[in-house]
Amino acid sequence: MIINVPTRTTEELTAIKATEVRLERNDLLSVTDWSAGTDVTMSSGMIAYRAALRDVPSQAGFPNTIIWPIKPEGV
Repeated sequence: MIINVPTRTTEELTAIKATEVRLERNDLLSVTDWSAGTDVTMSSGMIAYRAALRDVPSQAGFPNTIIWPIKPEGV
C-alpha cells in the first residue's frame, strides 16, 4: 500500500521555522521581563540585549540563520 504524505512548500517550512524562532525569542525575553519593571533600573547591557532580541526577526538570515545576542552577566 502506498501512502501519500503531503509535502510542505519552502514557504510553509520557512513560516514554521519563523514561528519557532519567534517562540524561542519570546521565551528569552520573558526570562528578563523582571528587569523591565517600573521599580527596576535596567542596565544598559540589559536594554541592548532585549532590543537585540526584539530585532531578531529583522536579521538578514531570518529565520534560517540567527545570530542570538549574548545575555549580559548577572542575569
